Amino acid sequence: LAASRGRCQRVLYWIPVLFIALIVAWSYYAYVLQLCIVVYLLVYHVVFIMFVWAYWQTIFTKPMNPLKEFHLSHSDKELLEREDRGESQQEILRRIAKDLPIYTRTNSGAIRFCDRCQLLKPDRCHHCSVCDKCILKMDHHCPWVNNCVGFANYKFFMLFLLYSLLYCLFITATDLQYFIKFWTNGLPDTQAKFHILFLFFSASMFSVSLASLFIYHCWLVCKNRSTLEAVRSPVFRHGTDKNGFSLGFSKNFRQVFGDEVKYWPIPVFSR
Repeated sequence: LAASRGRCQRVLYWIPVLFIALIVAWSYYAYVLQLCIVVYLLVYHVVFIMFVWAYWQTIFTKPMNPLKEFHLSHSDKELLEREDRGESQQEILRRIAKDLPIYTRTNSGAIRFCDRCQLLKPDRCHHCSVCDKCILKMDHHCPWVNNCVGFANYKFFMLFLLYSLLYCLFITATDLQYFIKFWTNGLPDTQAKFHILFLFFSASMFSVSLASLFIYHCWLVCKNRSTLEAVRSPVFRHGTDKNGFSLGFSKNFRQVFGDEVKYWPIPVFSR
């Protein structure tokens, strides 16, 4: 019963992705086959391809798990299980962590440990309850891509937001004159006029939500924060520090997009 319920949940998680895919497919049909502005088609297809490419990469790039050095050995697991007091367990975890590059702590100052994955959490690593695994530099679990956004695919997620915003803005701008003609009865009475109407409405509405989300994540990149760290500042040995990972604008940006400028606008791993 539990296994079949888990399979049903995994299927349900793909519904938002299917919804976005259907919207994109319909927008392609409405713009290319119904609106069919030949002059705009070249620019449209460039933006469309980059948008779909970035979306695909965000969905299917597997989140990176912590290295094996952070996982407890079999003997350490047995030792930890034998201790029933929190302070004794912390002593064991501190001994294991002393040679690892771990600087963040829990709010109480304890070593961050994941009971589910049986590992010491690296800095900025969090356990995703949906994926049921620890994700490096986890930002959030996005239902629209059915994947965790983190170290492995954060650049792809940013490009997905950028190109989807450009896609919607381009459709809105080029469809505006025909949208106006719709209300002034300047369009022929065909099936295309209804596609033009709904294409403008959907593109303009998505533009507003995508713009706000993209601006917010640009701010996070500039500050070198994740969404989780923006909600709750990370705790270090010396205490809470919301700017604890910031290295300055340039280095913060390059941590996400890499050092080579030519790869910044392309949905390929480049850092």
